[in-house]
Amino acid sequence: MASQFAVSASNLTYTHNQFAIEPSLRDINIHLPPGSRTILVGANGAGKSTLLQILAGKRLVSTGGADVRIKDRDVFRNSPPGVTFLGTEWAMNPVVRGDIVVSAFLDSVGGYRYKERRDQLLDILDIDLDWHMHTISDGERRRVQLCFGLMGPWDVLLLDEVTVDLDVLVRDDLLKFLKKDSETRGSTIIYATHIFDGISDFPTHVAHMRFGSFVTEPTSWPITSSSPLAAQFAPATTLYSVALQWLKEDRDHRRRLEKEGRKTRGARRDQAVPTDSETFYKKYDYSH
Repeated sequence: MASQFAVSASNLTYTHNQFAIEPSLRDINIHLPPGSRTILVGANGAGKSTLLQILAGKRLVSTGGADVRIKDRDVFRNSPPGVTFLGTEWAMNPVVRGDIVVSAFLDSVGGYRYKERRDQLLDILDIDLDWHMHTISDGERRRVQLCFGLMGPWDVLLLDEVTVDLDVLVRDDLLKFLKKDSETRGSTIIYATHIFDGISDFPTHVAHMRFGSFVTEPTSWPITSSSPLAAQFAPATTLYSVALQWLKEDRDHRRRLEKEGRKTRGARRDQAVPTDSETFYKKYDYSH
């Protein structure tokens, strides 16, 4: 019998290398139904990107009894079709910075097979088909990436900070397109972002990650009087306000750990002895 979940992960712990002091992900358990749209909230380094890369099959988990599935198929041993991962590294790839016209680039990756969706995305993302990839800005290159990644129908979409380069109008239009696509076709989205204004009506679930673990596993959104989040937030609280409070809690938690011996971030105001670099550069400082 087919699973009721589009995305699931059980007992997932992951360490980038054997010398790491702490795992990047620890005891992750998520179960997301088809048609859900989940926003991942967490500070830089919380593990959001690592989780998305594992779900996309881009990082191999070979120990610990982890079970990671998309559409009830093991993402490492029986890769499911219809999974699209879009991350920030694409726009820096030298291949997509070559002297190639956007129309030719999209045709080279099969744009002619999805003309209706491709044309819809070209309008939403305000793309000029005569752009040359090596002459356009990072934001314009990001728009081309999104058209390239989204023009083929997908079942599960994993987004890692890919709207960071977009202006607010294009970003709003794109999220409306993704929401409608998800509702119409029952497709599933997991979206890691640090931009929370104006997207309270996008997700069906929100989740909070800290230091590689879920503080709040994917929970239904928006907040109602019967919501699990109602104990912490008033009904109809915006996603921006929720994210702001969670991130403040993350910072407070980290500072408590620093007082207990964790490596401290920020200025070292109690450092009386100059560092070697300060001593060296001060010796050759002729600005005074």
